[in-house]
Amino acid sequence: MNRIQNYKIKAVAAAIRKRREMRNYTQEYLAYKLNISQNAYSKIELGYTKITVERLFAIADILEFDVIDFINPDRVELVNAAT
Repeated sequence: MNRIQNYKIKAVAAAIRKRREMRNYTQEYLAYKLNISQNAYSKIELGYTKITVERLFAIADILEFDVIDFINPDRVELVNAAT
């Protein structure tokens, strides 16, 4: 895996964590909703686990964000700044 791709994976993982924290949800809660262990969920947020598109959509649904908000995290900040 090249550095740019690794950076992008870490950025998506950080965006997921940020949105989870914005909702005041725990890792345990997200893991429960995804039917995985807390340890497995933690690895998603750390960028250690490659997630499927299906899993990304599931996380987005639970957190009530659009998938694009994880891929382009600046979008949410721009929308929030405009309102």
